[in-house]
Amino acid sequence: MIVGQQKPLEEIWEMVKDRKRLLVLGCNTCVAVCHEGGSKEAGIIASLLRMKATQEGMTMDITEGGIERQCEEEFFAPVHGAIAESDAVLSTACGIGVQFIAAFWKDKPVFPALNTTFLGGVETEGIFSERCQACGSCVLGRTGGICPMSRCAKRVLNGPCGGSVDGRCEINKDTPCAWQLIVDRLKELNQMDRYEELSPIQDWSKDRAGGPRTLEQEDLKQ
Repeated sequence: MIVGQQKPLEEIWEMVKDRKRLLVLGCNTCVAVCHEGGSKEAGIIASLLRMKATQEGMTMDITEGGIERQCEEEFFAPVHGAIAESDAVLSTACGIGVQFIAAFWKDKPVFPALNTTFLGGVETEGIFSERCQACGSCVLGRTGGICPMSRCAKRVLNGPCGGSVDGRCEINKDTPCAWQLIVDRLKELNQMDRYEELSPIQDWSKDRAGGPRTLEQEDLKQ
């Protein structure tokens, strides 16, 4: 899932303070799981902004709503009217949702209420950890299901680097060495032969460094 974190209220206020009719729009998928950007959080942000406007002696018509996903055009149907009636949208989605609104409503300023942080998983309630860099060249089959691109501070593909101590990363002693985790996992699976396999030089053209990526599925295209 995509993990995000709400921006400080003061930063949000500086973006939207000159707007007269503001829609705060939640996204009820990824960022709702981490309790940062769903309809509930959109309502809380809207309430805080109303109080801030009152404190500043300003008049703002602030409404809130939410849809299932802001990364697919079809889910926007229920809020077409609300978007049309606003003069700006504050999106609590990840950066993808913000860009989709901006692409479909070119006459509407769209502001992000969140900082999009990483692709991660839920370790325990309230704790989310990065697990994927979306590099475009997945090696999880060779590394026991542990991603060296996201979990190794140096993104070493043929590790370890030699700098870890007692299974901890030399960059941050609170972080387990990814390659120690990989070796331990391969031993558990009796697949240490995988460790001897060398990954080729990373094809960065498949990564974000290669520019914006698209995926086309011919059987789904209309």
